[in-house]
Amino acid sequence: MSLNRRPSREWALRTLYQIEVAGKSPVEALEEVVPVAKLEPSLEEYLRELVMGICEHRAMLDKRISDRLKDWTLDRLAVLDRNVLRIGAYELIFNRDLSKAVALNEAVELAKKYGTEESGRFVNGVLGAIADETPTENGAQ
Repeated sequence: MSLNRRPSREWALRTLYQIEVAGKSPVEALEEVVPVAKLEPSLEEYLRELVMGICEHRAMLDKRISDRLKDWTLDRLAVLDRNVLRIGAYELIFNRDLSKAVALNEAVELAKKYGTEESGRFVNGVLGAIADETPTENGAQ
């Protein structure tokens, strides 16, 4: 049975925001967020995987995202948009059990919920370009 991981993504977004804005370490931010989130064990595990994985691979993820931005730099993006892009890029590149379509849709939904009116389209365009050049293990799109 597949568990809806959207709560993990939403809490990952909040955690990444704390890391970036408050300057907390990933471990400190997770120590604050996990008790409040009250996620089921598998969702808490995915939250931790997202946050730690994104922090570990941040330079590579940021480069992949930056290479797709037209007339923008990553630091000019809103913090929430930047972190939604990181979550989506991480899932596209590293989560091989998740289809590209689901990864894109989840990121777009996060952007619509937490970003501006244009965030959904913007995230879809950037991550769509990353998805197009990211191979999958089974060759499926």
